[in-house]
This record gives sequence, C-alpha cells and structure tokens, in this order.
Amino acid sequence: MSWPRVGALRGLELGTPGRMRERLNGLVLSGRKQATAGLLSEYEVEGEELEHVGERLALLDDLGDQISTVEITDVQIVPFIDVPWEFAAAEGEGDADLEEWRDGHRAFWTAEGTPVEDDTAVVCLWFVLV
Repeated sequence: MSWPRVGALRGLELGTPGRMRERLNGLVLSGRKQATAGLLSEYEVEGEELEHVGERLALLDDLGDQISTVEITDVQIVPFIDVPWEFAAAEGEGDADLEEWRDGHRAFWTAEGTPVEDDTAVVCLWFVLV
C-alpha cells in the first residue's frame, strides 16, 4: 500500500478525517501551520520514502481532493523527546509549550494504535504554502 497521489505529487493528509483534518488544513491555508510531524515507523510500514527538501505535496481534504500545494523546506528525524519548541510552535496548533505538544501528540498516536516513547523516531517536516 502506498500513500495517496494526485498526479505526480504525493498527498499530504493531516490528522484524521473529519473535524481534525478540516481544522489542520485550515491552519495550513491561513499560514499558521508550517510544519507537521509523523512517525518514522509509519514510513517503514507503508514502504514510503521520506519527503525531501524541494518536494511538493498535494494537501488533501477528506475526499482525497487537492485543496492546495505545500513545498518541503526541511526534514529532520529526531527522538520524540528531542523535538524542539521551534518545530512544535511551527505546527501552529496552539500548544502553549513543549509539554502540551508532547501530551497532545502522545495521545493522538496512542489513539491511532502507535504509542510513542521518548526515543521514538519522529519525522519533522517543515513546509511553505505555494
């Protein structure tokens, strides 16, 4: 299984379908969200390559339709505990500090069936709206 594609672009599906994806997509479109995090293990399970600087991704809605395009400006793989505040703030989701960011992301990934530990590898993607 591979991640969704729109033409030549890989798709970017933020969060889970429904209200969460709608909110996160809105943050991207408003310019507040300029980063997103994923788990390295998800790439391995899906057999997907990491994004690379300069790659453009199709931002997708719940129907798989492209609503915008983002361009990757940086990719970093870091242990969950070492995700920097600069990155967490760039996610634009309103977290007050790193502890709030960690709690929210731990809860999300645990609910999705992939609990994270401090040493879990996180893929930090920085992007700009194009």
